[in-house]
Amino acid sequence: MSARTKLTAVAAAAVVAFGVAAAAPAATAAPTPGEAAVAAAPTADWLHTDGNRIVDEAGNQVWLTGANWFGFNASERVFHGLWSGNLESITRQMAQRGINIVRVPISTQLLLEWKAGQTIRPNVNTFVNPELEGLNNLQVFDHWLALCEKYGLKVMLDVHSAEADNSGHVYPVWWKGSVTPELFFQGWEWITTRYRTNDTIVAMDIKNEPHGTPNDPQRAKWDSSTDQDNFKYACETAGRRILAINPNLLILCEGIEIYPRAGATWNSPDTNPDRSPNYHYNWWGGNLRGVAEHPVNLGAQQDQLVYSPHDYGPLVYEQPWFAGDFDKDSLTNDVWRPNWFYIHEQNIAPLLIGEWGGRLGQDARQDRWMAALRDLMIENGIHHTFWCLNPNSGDTGGLLLDDWASWDETKYNQMLKPALWQHNGTFVGLDHQVRLGGADSTTGMSLAERYAGGPGPGDTTAPTAPGQPTATDVTATAATLNWTAATDNVGVISYEVLRATGSGAASVVATVSGTSYRATGLTASTSYTFTVRARDAAGNVSAASPPRTVTTTAGNDNGNGDAGCSATYRVTGSWQGGYQAEVTVRNTGTAAITGWTVNWTAPAGTTIASLWNGRLTTSGTTVTVRNEPYNGQLAAGTSTTFGLTGSGSGTPSGLTCTAS
Repeated sequence: MSARTKLTAVAAAAVVAFGVAAAAPAATAAPTPGEAAVAAAPTADWLHTDGNRIVDEAGNQVWLTGANWFGFNASERVFHGLWSGNLESITRQMAQRGINIVRVPISTQLLLEWKAGQTIRPNVNTFVNPELEGLNNLQVFDHWLALCEKYGLKVMLDVHSAEADNSGHVYPVWWKGSVTPELFFQGWEWITTRYRTNDTIVAMDIKNEPHGTPNDPQRAKWDSSTDQDNFKYACETAGRRILAINPNLLILCEGIEIYPRAGATWNSPDTNPDRSPNYHYNWWGGNLRGVAEHPVNLGAQQDQLVYSPHDYGPLVYEQPWFAGDFDKDSLTNDVWRPNWFYIHEQNIAPLLIGEWGGRLGQDARQDRWMAALRDLMIENGIHHTFWCLNPNSGDTGGLLLDDWASWDETKYNQMLKPALWQHNGTFVGLDHQVRLGGADSTTGMSLAERYAGGPGPGDTTAPTAPGQPTATDVTATAATLNWTAATDNVGVISYEVLRATGSGAASVVATVSGTSYRATGLTASTSYTFTVRARDAAGNVSAASPPRTVTTTAGNDNGNGDAGCSATYRVTGSWQGGYQAEVTVRNTGTAAITGWTVNWTAPAGTTIASLWNGRLTTSGTTVTVRNEPYNGQLAAGTSTTFGLTGSGSGTPSGLTCTAS
């Protein structure tokens, strides 16, 4: 069916407001027998945000789980692979295999060419793609959008670079040469206007991987200024101009590369280019620390904002956190939480990991990183688009093999498939009318089928009560709870954890998407009673689970008499009159700890100039460093690090670590 049959009143009003007459909607296609029971579902597929969730127009929670297909951003100005692969076959296979959204890199130069009526006949094998015979690259794109609608796929557009260049993403900012910042905004306005009523395109990723270091001639920063190189301002401006045309599009703002440490500014020198003490470094596009102090403001359409970091493994670049032992907990505490995961945890906005992935089976550390990030996204319902479909991505490889027809089944089955949205073993699409994979799909369902009857008055059945929680890793200040999932006629979307102390009333202390919760901030030698209840998309709440009473241990005991941690101090660099060091804190016990404190005696004449990933206090020559909120919890055998710079030289003495 035409997306124009799904035109909402809001979208129609936006069209009229800009002086363009709205086309009368065509008659809605008759539902298939399987769809007849879900006629009350929304007729448009626009998405919005609610805290850290993305929801449809009826408030149903959705999960965007997709992949990238590049080529329109490059000099070829069309999808790569059409020189040997069939466009419809590739599109159908993506949908049938559970990919529900495709991130499509483009360039501002391409948008400006299309705006000016400048198209090209692309390099397409018309023997394999006879339906593309005679089409220019814009017509190929429109033909592909129709295929996406046919197979229930949604699309996200991503300005990957200013110029149409296979290496254009290497340039750090969103303007270059004749492509000015204003033309960057105008390119976005043009394509938004062209497809403003087409709800196949549901999201706009404003700029891929803005980056740069203080030593670069151009670099992206993040603050509250209106400076040309402030990406927060650029994303905000582009987002508002897009939403003035179509207020229903999701606006994705990626991170940058660096962010000043406490006490530093954007004018501070990069005194150590490898890892400067003045700046936090991360992947290009992966540093969203600035959101805490300088959030993006989209005005009346704030509920369209999504933050979108990128993250990769050691085969792409040897980041410092891959040098030693690492696991999901250490990556979360040391890298993901301080850079972007806090945005999800604090319910600021949804996250969509726009790029992740890589080669599988070539490096154990690479595989460990990829599995860890996959599991984090599954456990927390974080949206994502895998990099990438293309086998010609040099440092990551693709989901397709070199023939552009066969799939890398190991990579797909081990890494991507578990992180695709599924319900009762069937993939879930983002289109209310069309099944993911097409009308006759046996592997996918539509949103209307997933939320049969909708979340309104039609669903009045509450979920069953969850199972009685179990308690493990009980310490003086924390405990881990796990419970058996509840069931529901439509689907459970979250669990509320309630806590009572003594004979006091129970109150909700957390809402989680999974069936586990780490309760922290408890008091030693105190009894707490926990219950859990389930909530569905309609707001129906289950009865509470049977209670579980937990008594915390005394002092630093972690429940089994082993609450140990160790600290290892290592000088990582030195210069005349100064040095940089790293301290590794490891849980040497057999159960989790929730906090740590490291002490040492500094050599005479030594002072600490700056410290990160820890909280510093000094008294004379006694130095004390306590964990930050994001890196205190360590599972048995795992570790975290903090770093510092100082003046003087010498190795500290009396280094101790105390766990809590």
